[in-house]
Amino acid sequence: MRLDRILSIHFGHPISRIVDRNSVGGIPILMYHGIRDGAQSARPYYETNTSPEMFARHMEFLSRNGYSAIGLEAVQSIPDGEACGKRVVITFDDGFRDFYSTAFPILSSHEFVATVFIATGFLGDRRARWKGADLMTWPEVRELQSCGVRFGSHTVNHPELERLDEKQINREVLRSKQTLEDKLGVPIKSFAYPYAFPEHNRTFTKRLAAVLETHGYENGVSTVIGRARSTDNRYFLPRLPVNTWDDRQLFQAKLEGGYDWLHLPQSVYKKVRHQVRAGAIQPVRQAV
Repeated sequence: MRLDRILSIHFGHPISRIVDRNSVGGIPILMYHGIRDGAQSARPYYETNTSPEMFARHMEFLSRNGYSAIGLEAVQSIPDGEACGKRVVITFDDGFRDFYSTAFPILSSHEFVATVFIATGFLGDRRARWKGADLMTWPEVRELQSCGVRFGSHTVNHPELERLDEKQINREVLRSKQTLEDKLGVPIKSFAYPYAFPEHNRTFTKRLAAVLETHGYENGVSTVIGRARSTDNRYFLPRLPVNTWDDRQLFQAKLEGGYDWLHLPQSVYKKVRHQVRAGAIQPVRQAV
């Protein structure tokens, strides 16, 4: 039994349909990682792989139901009060080669655009591996860019930025942007935060937003769950994690707001974790 699936399909989705009749629902920003067979996690919620077959089904669903894929810059350009319609943003983190070999041909068949966020420190002109999978090479990235794929920064070394000092954060944010711009010859305007986004550490998130603005970024995405709205922080837009366990019912529920409810428990968990790290709450230890 998967509780998040049951609650999303049978409760979250029906409620979101009612709520969206009288308000702007937001734009789903889909977050993919690897497009390959095999599971990375024993728990569906934490899975980051999507099988090629399931990914093809997702794109077919979008196409058949009249969705258009837009870029991140368009999310906050939609005037307040205007219906978001059937628009979706498709993103991929990490720059695995299966985007080049598997995802891109499927996207192209539906004429969908996508943004890929790359941790530049792991890519080279020769094939490299990370997290047990092949990464793209710079020649492949350049080929994709010439075909309309957009690229953004995922830092240099994919660290937990919250744990770094200001000098290290600036280096991760700036050098990744510079590398991408040098390799691709175009301005890089988008950023994806690696790991779980520490939304309750307001001091850190405010500082990071200032760093991103200073270095010329215009938008960005996070791992906060939900659909994106024009009122969200443009550097930390929420996304919807998608993986191989997202069948048609759950995929549709996510697109139409049925998964947005999960941000509340996610937020509570992050808040408690932040307070534990800050020393405000002592972690519970089991007796030996």
